[in-house]
Amino acid sequence: MGAYCGVYRCASKRGYLTCAECPEYPCTRLKRALKIDEGLDSFVSHRKALDNLDHIRKFGLESFLSEQRERRILAERLIAGYNAGRSMTLYCTACTLLPTRVITQAIKRVERQIYLGKVHREDRKALAKCMRQEIGDLARRLDIDLALRRNNR
Repeated sequence: MGAYCGVYRCASKRGYLTCAECPEYPCTRLKRALKIDEGLDSFVSHRKALDNLDHIRKFGLESFLSEQRERRILAERLIAGYNAGRSMTLYCTACTLLPTRVITQAIKRVERQIYLGKVHREDRKALAKCMRQEIGDLARRLDIDLALRRNNR
């Protein structure tokens, strides 16, 4: 696992499971791999890498893994309940970058729209559109960009 990744090899060679354990964290190797100085990210999930490692340092690996399980469950719920075939990438990105309470808030808002009869659960396209709108609005309020940054900011 991770043999191709220089950051993983470095942590592993030093006897660490994650970079969060290393006294040199955050090091140049990690910042270079995350393309922090370039203002780019090769993977959207890299945007939260330092925050994730900080969480591990402060609260421990089990706390972090518990939060990741919650994110996975929310992503599965969004995909199963609010996807009309074209929203999976957005939902996975949102569950990676947004706080879990925000995803939960979006679900509650859409469920409220269903309850009020403004969106019908059987209309998958309208349901997906409503969810995408809620997620987008909440992300903008938090100033979180859900798009991949391909060029310098």
